Amino acid sequence: MNKAAIYPGSFDPMTLGHLDVIKRASKMFDRLIVSVLNNKAKNSLFSVEERVSILREATRDLPNVTVDSFNGLLIDYAREKDIHISVRGLRAITDFEYELQIAQTNRKLSQGMLDTVFLTTSLEYAYLSSSSVKEIAAFNGDISQCVPDFVAKLVHEKFKNIN
Repeated sequence: MNKAAIYPGSFDPMTLGHLDVIKRASKMFDRLIVSVLNNKAKNSLFSVEERVSILREATRDLPNVTVDSFNGLLIDYAREKDIHISVRGLRAITDFEYELQIAQTNRKLSQGMLDTVFLTTSLEYAYLSSSSVKEIAAFNGDISQCVPDFVAKLVHEKFKNIN
């Protein structure tokens, strides 16, 4: 049986925590689609295309990982891809409450066709969030322990162009 999963997210920017979840999930599933949500309600630092490109670069050594993007509801995207498992990372109990609600909603709206697998973040990345990376970078802080080197360079370039 070919087990596939989707790891959806904004990935703005992709962090080492995201990469940790991707690597671990890629060992659990035959095929993993990392998919960038095009959320028009969020004011993103990187475009969807840039985030897809970053994720492709970061996962190029993982042969069973593909990177994609989607609009709309995850359940519709999962149905289109014929995938029944969503992967989500959890850093803290506060993440769990939010993610549990989303997982239950997705399961209900998909009529039981989409389940969610939660991976707890490795302790070394438990503090990380894309928001905190952007905040540190906005003040020209060191984000080298938060994101891959090439991502840190791209983030700092973005903030130079904004300021």
